[in-house]
Order: sequence, then C-alpha cells, then structure tokens
Amino acid sequence: MDFNQAQRTALEHRDGPMMVLAGPGSGKTTVITHRIRRLLEAGIDPSGILVITFTKAAATEMKERFLRLAREEDGKRKMTGTTSLEAAGTRVSFGTFHSVFYHILKWAYRFPAGNVISGEEKRRYFKTFLDESEMEVEDEAEFISSIINEISYVKGERLDLKYYYSQNCPEEWFKKLYDGYDEMLKRTGKIDFDDMLVMCHELFTERKDILAAWQKKFRYILVDEFQDINLLQYQVVRMLALPENNLFIVGDDDQSIYRFRGAKPEIMLGFEKDFPGTKRVLLGTNYRSTKEIVETSLRLIGHNTVRFEKKLEPFRGSGRPVDFRVFDNPGHEMDTVAQSIRAYHDAGYAWNEIAVLFRTGANSGLMAERLMGYNIPFKLRDVIPNLYNHWIAKDLFAYMEIAAGSRKRSDFYRIMNRPNRYFSRDAFDTPTVSFDRLKSFYQDRDWMEDRICDLEADLRAMSRLKPVAAVNYIRKVIGYDDYLRSYAEFRRMKPEELFETADKLAESAAEFETFEAWKEHAAKYEEELKKQSLEETGETEDRVTLSTMHSAKGLEYPVVFVVDANEGIVPHHKAGLSADIEEERRLFYVALTRAKDRLHVAAVRERYHRKTDVSRFIEEAGL
Repeated sequence: MDFNQAQRTALEHRDGPMMVLAGPGSGKTTVITHRIRRLLEAGIDPSGILVITFTKAAATEMKERFLRLAREEDGKRKMTGTTSLEAAGTRVSFGTFHSVFYHILKWAYRFPAGNVISGEEKRRYFKTFLDESEMEVEDEAEFISSIINEISYVKGERLDLKYYYSQNCPEEWFKKLYDGYDEMLKRTGKIDFDDMLVMCHELFTERKDILAAWQKKFRYILVDEFQDINLLQYQVVRMLALPENNLFIVGDDDQSIYRFRGAKPEIMLGFEKDFPGTKRVLLGTNYRSTKEIVETSLRLIGHNTVRFEKKLEPFRGSGRPVDFRVFDNPGHEMDTVAQSIRAYHDAGYAWNEIAVLFRTGANSGLMAERLMGYNIPFKLRDVIPNLYNHWIAKDLFAYMEIAAGSRKRSDFYRIMNRPNRYFSRDAFDTPTVSFDRLKSFYQDRDWMEDRICDLEADLRAMSRLKPVAAVNYIRKVIGYDDYLRSYAEFRRMKPEELFETADKLAESAAEFETFEAWKEHAAKYEEELKKQSLEETGETEDRVTLSTMHSAKGLEYPVVFVVDANEGIVPHHKAGLSADIEEERRLFYVALTRAKDRLHVAAVRERYHRKTDVSRFIEEAGL
C-alpha cells in the first residue's frame, strides 16, 4: 500500500510519545492498523499492545480492520498457524476506556459482571425516585437522560457538589438525585461506568504494585479519537503509560464536539507539555473531499483561536462550488431539499449516497414529514423526537379534545393547572367529568367557581376556531405560555426552547382545517416513525440518511445537505461562552467535512413568523 510521507512517519514510529493530528478523511484508521502491524513485525509481544477507542462499535471495527489487513499480509507471505500476523493480532487488546478499566478492576477486586449497573436499571431508579418524590417534571424521559449525563459529568470532573450549580433543576433537587443514586449503588453493591474511572484512578494511586503490573503488561498504548478524552480518563492513561511513555495518540482537536460529556480538547493541546519529547505529525492530506469543500471548511475552522494550526491539502482536486441558499421559511427549505434529493436520485445517485444533517434531532421532524410526502425512503441515525408525542402537544390536544366535547378525566388532569387554576385532583372523582359536579365541589369558594366558568367560556370559544387559531388562543388568551415560562424557570431552561415546540405545533396546525384532520395526520406520522424504528436499516440499505451533526461524525457521503444554518440553531442559543462558540464551530466543521462531492448548505429568513439571522459561520466559511 502506498503511504504519504506523514503517514509513513506515524506508522513507523517505535518508542516514546507521539501525537498524530488527523484531519478529516486523512486515513487515520489506516495509520493505526499499520502501526500495530509494524509493532508485531518488530517482535513486540501482541499481548503488550493496547488499543483504546471511545465506543464498543469503534473498537470492534478497528479490530476487524486490523485482522483483515493481517489476513492480506499473511496471504502475500504464505504465513499460517500460530506464527501468522492474524494469530498475533487476536492477542492484541482492543477496547473502550470502560472495558479496559473494568478488566483492571475485575482482576483487582474479583468483580462479577453483574456488578455494573445497566442503562435500563439506572433509568428505572430515577423513574421510581421521581414517582415517589414531590418533584414534578413534564418530560420524564428527557429529564432523566439530562440528569444521568449531568451526574456523569460531575463524577468525571471530580467536582465538589457543594460548589456545583445544576443545569437541569434547583440545587437541592440535584443533590437529592445525586445522593440517592449514590446510596442506591452502595446498597446494591453496583458500580456505574463513571465509578469505574474513579476506582481505577484510586487503585493505581494507592497500589503502586498493581499499577506496575499493568504498566509492565501494556507497553504500547494507542488511543483513537484522543480529542474526546476527559480528565479522569487521561489521568489513568498517563499513569498506565509510565515509565516508558509509549503512548501513541491519534485525533483532531478541530473535531472535538463532546464538551457536554466532559471531553476536553485542551488535553490534546497540552499533550506535548505533559510528555516532553513528543513527536508530532500532521496527516494533512484529505482524501475524502473536493478542493472547494476542504477550503470552505478550513476558512470556517480558522476562526477558532484554541487549536493547532493546520494546513490540509485536498488530494482529489476541484469539483462543484459549495452551494449556499437562503429560503423564506423552513417549509420552503425542506421542500426544496426533498426535490433536490429526488433530482440527485434521478441523475443516478443511490439514496444511501445522500445525507441531510441537522444541529439537533428535534429539527429533523419536518424533513422526515416532507420525505414521506415525496415517497423518498430514509433512515434515521438518531431517534427523531415525535413532535406530536411531546408533552406540550399532549396538553394542546387535550384542550382541543375537551373543547370538542370530551369529558374524559385524563384529559382534564393534563390541563387543569396549566396554567395554574388551583384545581385539586380530588375534584375530578369520576371517570367522566361534569362541570356542574365540579362547581358543586367548590361551592363554598366563589373564586374557584369563577375559574370554572372562565374555563367553560374559553372552551366554548375554542370549539369555533380552526386548529392554528385554537393553539394561539390556548397560548395567549388562556395563558399557557405563562405556564411554560414558569416551568422553564424551574428546569433552568430558556423558555424559548419550549416556545419553539409550541411554535412548531402551531405551524403544523396551520395546514389543517379541522382538529380531526390534524389529529389524523399526527397518528399517521407516528405510525411511520414506528415503522422506521422497527425496520432493520443497515448501512448498505438504500435510503437517504437523516442525522444530527454529532451522529454523523466519522461518516462520509457523496452528497450532503446541511440545513438550518441560522443563529440560535448553529451556534445553538445555549452557547454563551467563547469556548461554547468554538465547540459549535467545530461541530459545523464536522458537518461540512462529511461531504465528498457535493455540499449544500441552507438557511431560512423567517421561522415561526419571526425574522431570523443566517449563522455567523456562513460568512466565516466564505459562503
């Protein structure tokens, strides 16, 4: 195989620390697999080589790629049996940080596999906690995921809870959730992935003999996607690499996009200081994309200040200019993208050669609806949150059901205190609700009777309105937006996040004349999404890919559409600090560099009848 000079320098490296800066499409996996081959050919004991990745899938793929290479080499040299490269390769350790650290703890403490808490057990614990507490959250699944991530971040950064300001709920509640979870782990004798890191660090700190044994075992350590490492992982790897420091790290600081999980690009930037004498090599040839795509992405990422300066050269030469267009509104944007996808397919591109990338999964629902309308097959790399299953949608639908004549108690439970009317659940003591019975329950409180009459009048007014007018009436006249504001304050969210969901629902409602027709559309959409999640859609299946920018990392497509390039979406409105903006810029860079041949970027002038600005990243990229 032909290697360029930078690749040769990297894979021929033998001892001591080395940092390989691997730009997009520069052949980093090839370098890692061939370095392992060179080490084995040099007589290094295969059981002394450790290859660490961040996901189980990546570890499996890396191992399979290496064993394929080994089989090819064995075939060329007619090597067989125990002396073959493939046989040696099966003794090389490939794993994630968690699997490696668990192996170390298992050896030290004789941990059985059942000691590690599963994701499902974790979610079940927090669900039970919420059910038994006074804490009320509207979107339970989303809240639990946020809390699990936040606890993981606190543990990974080894933060003191006394000085920690929660991003998801008031401090006293976060402390209760954190302490309760910690106590449950101790009571059941379980550990989670984050505890593994902490315990491994403590084990190596306190037991130098055990540390020395593992240092002697793993003499050569290779870490892929090093830019995604967190502080605790790094501290343990540094201990493990001593005293020889044969640490070979591969990554791209420009593609570090997981700060919210505790990843610190600063670690990679400071690596040479921590390991004096580190050799650095830049894999500076992009074999993936055309000259126009490479130059556009480099102009963008050049605006980041905390990074390694890099010069990347496109191997492939010129192609089509990057296409940037601004549309009047999201509906026009998604219609045009769907039509363009159809045109590419008609021109000979397979569906699976085309991808549409979004900043967040929540923004991909409209595209999915449009592709359904155009009969274009698609697959989802992320779970698309079903807009009509959101708790705000359920609230609005419950209001409309009651206005249309429903008297189901479950509908009243949803809306009775949204906004707060001071209704008690005890007042709804029969499966079918009667307003007369409700008034009778509150007959000794005139002010409550007034509230019941106001609700009746509002429901009568709504019954005469089209769906979009009814949604606006609930929000502005009844005061549902005020309720969203107070809930956002409790959850430490910006109310705009909730208003955006309500805006999307209003936009959807505007397409229908009756509530029944809107409800029927929501049911059909849910069925289609269910079908999507049930079908096995492998990478080779011929469907257009819908993906968030995060999930698209590491992938490539001949044709890529990057949509919704507007301020507030990318960079996200939560990105306030300069470090946050730099991370958002890296994320946009990752999105642009997925494209091989054709890159289309789209933005809108107006969203939910409000003017919106094109993302600052567009000008920075020179589009």
